[in-house]
Amino acid sequence: MLEKVLIAGGGIAGLAAGLALARTGASVQILERAPELTEVGAGIQLGPNVTRILNAWGLSTAMQKVASYPANLRARRVSTGEVLATLPLADMSTRYGAPYLTIHRADLQNVLLHAARVSGVHVQCDSLVKNVQQDSQQVCVTVSLGETVVGANQVLSTRAQERTTKEYGNAFVIADGVWSTLRQQLLGDGLPRMTGHLAYRALVAQTDLPAHLRSQDVSVWMGPKVHVVQYPVRGQLHGVANQDLQNWNLSKSFTETRADLQSALRGACSHLQALVEACGDWRLWPLYDRPPMQNAAQHAQGRVALVGDAAHPMRPYLAQGAGMAIEDAVELANQWTTFAHQDVRQR
Repeated sequence: MLEKVLIAGGGIAGLAAGLALARTGASVQILERAPELTEVGAGIQLGPNVTRILNAWGLSTAMQKVASYPANLRARRVSTGEVLATLPLADMSTRYGAPYLTIHRADLQNVLLHAARVSGVHVQCDSLVKNVQQDSQQVCVTVSLGETVVGANQVLSTRAQERTTKEYGNAFVIADGVWSTLRQQLLGDGLPRMTGHLAYRALVAQTDLPAHLRSQDVSVWMGPKVHVVQYPVRGQLHGVANQDLQNWNLSKSFTETRADLQSALRGACSHLQALVEACGDWRLWPLYDRPPMQNAAQHAQGRVALVGDAAHPMRPYLAQGAGMAIEDAVELANQWTTFAHQDVRQR
């Protein structure tokens, strides 16, 4: 029977895959290139299709401690603030058997990390997978081990004197994100494509906002070439604004790009402009994706499979990137169980 699975990447996709596989009885080792798993990213939304999985994994209590559960999603017109439609979210559990929630990406990662470790998953940081080889019996990956240096405020890693080792397993999962180098080794299909869209992201404490700007709902503001989403995470407000990127200059300073954002929203209603102005620390996020997969060979070959953004990076407008990574993990575990049982029968 198959025993060990190696995973490249300790983000949401890698941790979810590790947890799902460990729940089948597999031995799982996650190889993460960063010297430690730190808080990165901003907020994400999870629909009932995903929270149903997390509940089945026994994570509902852990999620309730860190997630927000908005009552409504309101679609608004950018220019006037007019409410175009309202989607009730509070009754998702009744309608679909699981809730709709918003959460900081780092909080979801921490919930998955804790659950994975409790399930026996070994997470090894400072380990960059550089090469993968497979045959009919096993997978061998070459791992570059960094030298961790603890600084005053952060943990750093150096590979000035590279040390490599080899790890062996029965299968290998590529979960190293949209810029996956391992995908190139497997498929050789080039880099992800620039979509022509740019996202600005910010987090601001609710208490720092005027009362009329505070909200526990999800608001989606829509207009020509502008799409703004706001929702609560950690008791804060998360704002995302997207605009056309065709003429965006990657060398621009923060001051210049902030001016671009303000220019893009010049025709917006005063409520939205005040909300954007209240968010001081905007981070830029150029959006990349890939054409949809055409066949199963693009998802897995032999003993190697891709999950999450390494497999199918997407734009954020449907709020399903993290959700599809978690759904990938479930299907991967299902296939692993089937494959393992077939292997036993063949023996």
